[in-house]
Formats: sequence, C-alpha cells, structure tokens
Amino acid sequence: MYTFSEKTAIITGAANGIGKEIANAFHQEGVKVVLVDLHEEALRQAADDLGLKEGEYLLVAADVSKEENVQRYVNRAVETFGGIDIFVNNAGIEGAIAPVADYPTDKLDAVLAVNIRGSFLGMKYVLKVMEKEESGVIVNMSSIGGLRGMPNTSVYVASKYAIIGMTRSAAIEYAPKNIRINAVCPSPVNTRMMRSIEAGACAENPEGMKDLYTSMIPMGRYGETLDIACAVLFLASDQASFITGVSLPVDGGMTA
Repeated sequence: MYTFSEKTAIITGAANGIGKEIANAFHQEGVKVVLVDLHEEALRQAADDLGLKEGEYLLVAADVSKEENVQRYVNRAVETFGGIDIFVNNAGIEGAIAPVADYPTDKLDAVLAVNIRGSFLGMKYVLKVMEKEESGVIVNMSSIGGLRGMPNTSVYVASKYAIIGMTRSAAIEYAPKNIRINAVCPSPVNTRMMRSIEAGACAENPEGMKDLYTSMIPMGRYGETLDIACAVLFLASDQASFITGVSLPVDGGMTA
C-alpha cells in the first residue's frame, strides 16, 4: 500500500504497546527501525517478538528526558543507517491519577520530563539531521487528552496539550524545509497504560472503570495498538505529503 523504500524510522517507547506496534508496522513495510526505550532487555524481547533480522534494526536503551541520551540515539541511528527519514516521538508516561489539589509534585516533574522535555529533545536533535537532508517526517504522540479536559489526569493532559502546541509551531517552522510534523491523538487503547489508569481511578473496580471509559466512545470499544500504528503509518507516508501541523484523533468518535 505504501512505498517506504530505503527509509529509516526511529520509534521511542518502542519496547511495548503502541510503540512496539508502530515498529512492527514500519518493519512490515521494509523500513529499517531504530527502537528506543529505557531497558535493553525489553528492547531485545521486542526485537525477538517482531522477528527483526540483523541489518534491519538498531536497539538503543535511552532515557528520553536526558539530553545526552537523546543525542546518542540520534547519532547512532545516523551512524548505522546514514540518516533519519521518520521519527515517531512516542515515549510517554501517565503519571498519577489524582485531582489537582492532591497531585504529588514529584509525579508532575516526572511526567513533564518524559512527555514534554523528552518530546522536545527528540524533535530538537532529529530536526538537526532532517534539516541537512532537507526532508523528513515527525509524528508526535499526543492524546485525546491533548484535545479536551479529563478528570484526575491534569498533568498528563497538560503534557499532551503541550505536544500539540509544539507540533503546530514546529510544523510551521519546518514546512519550507520539506519536513512535515503531525500529531496523533488516541482515545483509550488496550495497553498497560490504560490498565494503570483504570486501577488508579478505582483500585476496587478497575473493570468498572474500563466499562465507564468505553461507554464514552461512540464506537463502543477501546482502540487497539494497530489502530494507532495505521494512522502513524499513513501520516509518515507520501500519501500524506500535503498534511502537516494536524492533530489527528484516532478515537472511535470520542471527540466528535
């Protein structure tokens, strides 16, 4: 369906969930993939699960909130594959589930460090490479929480609004340089993160919370990781060559 000949993609948060599915989607299209996540062991397990073969991939254990770690995964991608065509800025954490007055400050700092600082640093250093190549695509991972308020997740929501702001601003800056930058905004997706949010909202009845969240989605189900990966694949493809600066909901109608 898509043409990704001789392309290289970096995916952060690639060891599990949405990031792993995105890595698989690109791999199936013949893209060389650079998988970035905190732990080497989890990355190796993901590579085994996806059936990646030598020469097709690179694994880089990195903390996306640390500038030197970001520089390292960008530099290693360029050294190994010669450039960066696609960057999927996916790494993120949910933080605490609590009202503003009760929100622990250390959790605020952690969410902002990964979700905002990590996304910003990824764009900063990848864009330096893409500018030299005069081409490239960045897909940032926001959320429906970047489009609307959600109770007890104020810091996560704030971080996802920030990602949309960075996406729109950077898209304007780099459009003349043939670099497209967009965001994807998923609804609840069947991943570890949503199990954590469900349990944080009501430890006594997380299944009840899942039912409640599902009832807010017109299509009557959570998204699957493949739903999100397909949207990312489209935005990264030449079929989306005139699309930049958008925040694409993939939400079963939740924001309609």
